[in-house]
Amino acid sequence: MEKKKLQSFISTDANEQWPDFSPDGRWLAYCSDRTGRNEIYLRSFPEGDKEIVISNNGGVAPLWSPDGRELFYRDLTWKKLIKVDIKTQPELSMGLPQVLFEHAGGGGNPIRAYDITPDGQKFLYFVGTVYKPIGVTKLTLVQNWFDELRRLAPPGER
Repeated sequence: MEKKKLQSFISTDANEQWPDFSPDGRWLAYCSDRTGRNEIYLRSFPEGDKEIVISNNGGVAPLWSPDGRELFYRDLTWKKLIKVDIKTQPELSMGLPQVLFEHAGGGGNPIRAYDITPDGQKFLYFVGTVYKPIGVTKLTLVQNWFDELRRLAPPGER
């Protein structure tokens, strides 16, 4: 059996995450913080010689539509889903990012925490449990509690 050597596709000091291949396998969408802010990038595959910034105001967790005509990602607050129209054939071209809809939020790292149905018509989101603080029902105020402590447990006595 032939042993194959692993080779890095992207190797930088930045944090690259959430990789997602286009349906035709020619482009890799991913997030990188190399500029100091998470942004969405496309890189040609397998050559890796072409790279394009997709987001224009930060972004995380990219996801291709099943037909490869759209790329979705979440804004940095995780509360907006952004859509960019993409054309990969014969050359890559793209539209401007636009908010598709807003939602309750909820992140996912290292997973995307959302997906699209195979027909491209619905999104599925993981929504975590929201905990509401318990209201204060009783408050006991103890004044001069050091005096009461000394009375009940005088120093030096055991």
